[in-house]
Amino acid sequence: MKGTITITGEFCKGCEFCIEYCPKDKIQITEKINSKGYYTAGPKEDVECNGCGLCALMCPEAAIEVYRE
Repeated sequence: MKGTITITGEFCKGCEFCIEYCPKDKIQITEKINSKGYYTAGPKEDVECNGCGLCALMCPEAAIEVYRE
């Protein structure tokens, strides 16, 4: 199964739970800072997502959406 993720940067607080639980190591902390002053998470471009949804499940801010193909 393939998937894609979107992360709403304004909701993200950079807790890194999504990074810790992603089995494919698809997510990283970016250089982007949101209006609250947090560095936000973002997907790595060179890594394929399997659509498992663990990142969205673990995100305490509900900042991640997972789409499965």
